[in-house]
Amino acid sequence: MPVRPILIYGDDVLHDHATEVRDFDQKLRDLVRDMFETMDAAPGVGLAAPQIGVGLRVFVYDYPDDEGNERRGVAINPSLFITPTEVRETTSADDEGCLSFPGERYPLVRSETAILRAVDLEGAPFELVCDGWFARIMQHEFDHLNGILYVDRLDDPFMKDAEKVMRKSGWGKPGNSWMPGEDDIDA
Repeated sequence: MPVRPILIYGDDVLHDHATEVRDFDQKLRDLVRDMFETMDAAPGVGLAAPQIGVGLRVFVYDYPDDEGNERRGVAINPSLFITPTEVRETTSADDEGCLSFPGERYPLVRSETAILRAVDLEGAPFELVCDGWFARIMQHEFDHLNGILYVDRLDDPFMKDAEKVMRKSGWGKPGNSWMPGEDDIDA
């Protein structure tokens, strides 16, 4: 089954620190293929392995640059270096969403620049210098590998609203998921 269910906020694997990948084998290739298919079906611009119940330090991304050039790839065992986050009021330009907190968007200030260092499916190291929304995506997916969802970073009154959504939706506990392409969720 290539498209996998996406876990919703509250499942333990989403809140745990993911484990480093040690085996670059067919099982990893199958996982990455399924992650791309799941991300595309959702649709999303990034997906971390914990979001589909796999506690490994892997995420995929797909976000073209300003000229429309494809930036699609996988980051395995990544490190992320960010510029200091600007202290300022949030705006609608800061609105962020998450496939593991579907249907909601909240503003969150992120660093404007990030440097991602990781390895690919062959174990070859690479580096990406990212800015703007691409830097936001890298920070968002990297957070997932450390057991942090973007709603965990929200300030009031947005945190209170997110908590209200969780209570009303029955989230915040293990066992909730949705299936891209089948469930009618505006992720």
